[in-house]
Amino acid sequence: MAPIPRLRDYKGPALLSYGFRPFFLFGSLYAGLAILAWLPMFYGMLELSTAFAPRDWHIHEMLYGYLPAVITGFLLTAVPNWTGRMPLQGRPLLVLVLVWAAGRLAVTTSAWIGWEAAAVIDNAFLLLVAGAMGREIVKGRNWRNLKVLIALGLLLAGNILFHVEAHVLGAADCGIRFGIAATMMLIMLVGGRIIPSFTRNWLVRENPGRLPAPFGRFDMVTMIAAGVALAAWIAAPDWSVTGAALIAAGVLQAARLARWAGERTWRDRLVLILHVAYAFVPLGFILTGLAALGLVSSAAGIHAWSGGAMGVMTLAVMSRSSLGHTGRALVASTVMQGLYLLLVVGALARICAAVHPALSDVLLHVAGLAWAGAFVGFALAYWNVFTRPRVTA
Repeated sequence: MAPIPRLRDYKGPALLSYGFRPFFLFGSLYAGLAILAWLPMFYGMLELSTAFAPRDWHIHEMLYGYLPAVITGFLLTAVPNWTGRMPLQGRPLLVLVLVWAAGRLAVTTSAWIGWEAAAVIDNAFLLLVAGAMGREIVKGRNWRNLKVLIALGLLLAGNILFHVEAHVLGAADCGIRFGIAATMMLIMLVGGRIIPSFTRNWLVRENPGRLPAPFGRFDMVTMIAAGVALAAWIAAPDWSVTGAALIAAGVLQAARLARWAGERTWRDRLVLILHVAYAFVPLGFILTGLAALGLVSSAAGIHAWSGGAMGVMTLAVMSRSSLGHTGRALVASTVMQGLYLLLVVGALARICAAVHPALSDVLLHVAGLAWAGAFVGFALAYWNVFTRPRVTA
């Protein structure tokens, strides 16, 4: 994302001057703290007043709580660049943050307030974000980016399905798969745009030689194959044909990643971590395909996607874009590199916990504490980035 072209004469707190500031800060804090609550919930040491089963609360708050916050922070900062219009600031931005926070509270206390009220409050956030994005895109006549509304609409539909399914059936299996699939498609679309771009820019300047392949027919084939495989997984996760489709899509995604010259970016950790994050995309497809064939636990592939692709990619994007939009050098600090490593180790530990049940207790603690440490650590490391004015030369 390029720097925002122009701003209102804003006099309020720096935290509310750009959309990424509050949503990246509070979203990352919530991601870490929610996992610290989930670990004792998993072992029966903590009980929340939520209408969701403990597993569903955990998955929902990562998939439909944390991720929408990060996506919103990204879009509120990107859309003004696409449209040339003023960014959302001040009181309207605060309203969005408070509605998001109200959703987290409503879901966690849904046994008290009722699942219907919790569903309405929770889904109000995505509705408001979609309305705000749609207004800006239409007024800016930036029609080609209307597709972001499709992504938000899919998340909204998945969240509604999650609430209804959890209430009617007692578990939200289809709502979980729908949300994961929608998010993976978004990661593949956005990742396919920003990873080759950032890689090319750095290689041209710092390491001339082989460059990432431009978006072309092969990328279209990989996206179609992935979409078909994910649709089959939503509908029939245990079907052998679904397993074959997922594995084929994973191989294609691995080939797509190999075309982006990531191995040549070792010296720029801000670029390298994007490639590492995307590597969990094909891994998740292959493991989920093997699960459909009954060869591994389904949790392995799901956590390759959620803890790996979603977790590492969002941390990578948040850390990079926050530096760029506050006038700071695009350099990953030693602390940030440590947090990247911590999160990758945590994601791998969670995958291994699903593959090796005998070691699951130890690996689950490693995974949970690594995730919490990475996201809370990021919030603390970037506190001044989010709460202080943009650095001027």
